Amino acid sequence: METSFSFCAIFLLITMLNSGSATLQVGFYHYTCPSAESIVRKAVDKAEDRNPGIGAGLIRMHFHDCFVRGCDASILLDSTPGNPSEKEHPANNPSLRGFEVIDEAKAELEYLCPQMVSCADILVRGP
Repeated sequence: METSFSFCAIFLLITMLNSGSATLQVGFYHYTCPSAESIVRKAVDKAEDRNPGIGAGLIRMHFHDCFVRGCDASILLDSTPGNPSEKEHPANNPSLRGFEVIDEAKAELEYLCPQMVSCADILVRGP
């Protein structure tokens, strides 16, 4: 688990350094939703306890969402009639996993801090 966390931290650092316009910062929600980061960490830890491989799935989801033009959480959108989503595209489904981890964190965040923390921020903080 420690190796997984170290890899995640290095991956996120490299991603932020390469993005040029990244404005991510630890503690961003300190005043508006102080428990945001711990809620996301708790959801990820809980999922990793159930399935130690879920961390890799979350990193892959992060990569698919954030690689080209920054993180927008578009990978989390469901399809609508006539508008297929990335999530359900044959290249991603069923190989992407970890959606339930993001959903769990988002549900708790919406309960405690309604309409404050974006899914993109959860996805970035998750892995």
